[in-house]
Amino acid sequence: MIDLRSDTATRPTAEMLDAMTRAPLGDEQLREDPTVNELQRRAAELLGQEEALFLPTATMANQIALNVLGQPGGQLVAEERTHAMIFEAGGPAANSGLVMRGLTGDAGRITGEQLRGVAEGADEFQPVSVVVLENTHRSAGGRVWPLDALRDVTATARELRIAVHLDGARLINASVASGVAAAEYGRLADTVTICFSKGLGCPLGAILAGSAETMQKAWPRKFRFGGAMRQAGVVAAAALYAFDHHVERLADDHARARAIAQGLADAGLPVDVDVTETNFVGVELQPLGLSAAAAKELIAREGVLVSVLRPGVLRLATYLGVTDEDVKQAVAAIPRALGARVPV
Repeated sequence: MIDLRSDTATRPTAEMLDAMTRAPLGDEQLREDPTVNELQRRAAELLGQEEALFLPTATMANQIALNVLGQPGGQLVAEERTHAMIFEAGGPAANSGLVMRGLTGDAGRITGEQLRGVAEGADEFQPVSVVVLENTHRSAGGRVWPLDALRDVTATARELRIAVHLDGARLINASVASGVAAAEYGRLADTVTICFSKGLGCPLGAILAGSAETMQKAWPRKFRFGGAMRQAGVVAAAALYAFDHHVERLADDHARARAIAQGLADAGLPVDVDVTETNFVGVELQPLGLSAAAAKELIAREGVLVSVLRPGVLRLATYLGVTDEDVKQAVAAIPRALGARVPV
């Protein structure tokens, strides 16, 4: 089976595993693991922030950030299908007492004008406390925020004294696709997250970065949320290896996604090639008259696994491990599976 369900299907390479076995270790809870410390230093620099914390998952990193930045009873504002809104088990409300307010955006993006409208309409009992921006935006199809658009929202947030969290689980994808340094995105926010277990090819791990003061507040929350570890350098070494060897190659994932999108569009399937900006491809189901479950089953019979991007749209993801031959086979198999449904 060719697994195109998610870039979380990445596996560490033999070279990454070797780096993990050779990592110098210490007690991470005592801040004595040299590999973790080096990763945190490099990640903070990469993201344009003062300090960083290594955590098991990006979801935990998001939740700790919101717990630090938010006020219980205050509003969390984000585009309506942002990851923290719909894929984190209600964490902002359950963990931090935040009222989640989703806004309809374009390509996963909201505007400063929208944020201002919500803030000015809020009363003193439910003020807008924090805004979450996601780059790339998962449910929009791995879309990249233009730097000016991100600046517009963050400048409005600053003016209104609203904290900004950048969910950059795939921020390195955004940087490679746009040519904008990750630090240019990252320094616009109060806190920023990146994930290592997606396109960067690590078995697990994430970073939360921010000012030294913010990270000082995040440190005890790392314990409270269960993210403190011991000889975590074993995993941090994988992330350091990824920084050195798996960043530029993300362009290969993007090129393969574009090739899939073009191949499926050429075969008559409802795919918008122009919105395939990074490593996701979306296939619209409404023109095919199929449910997601039915479409996934038909495609699986042809040897390809796919998932759902958002309601009514299938997702195909490329990542480390997906080859040019996989792309060729998928471009042949998927139209074969759905061909009878293509409008004439």
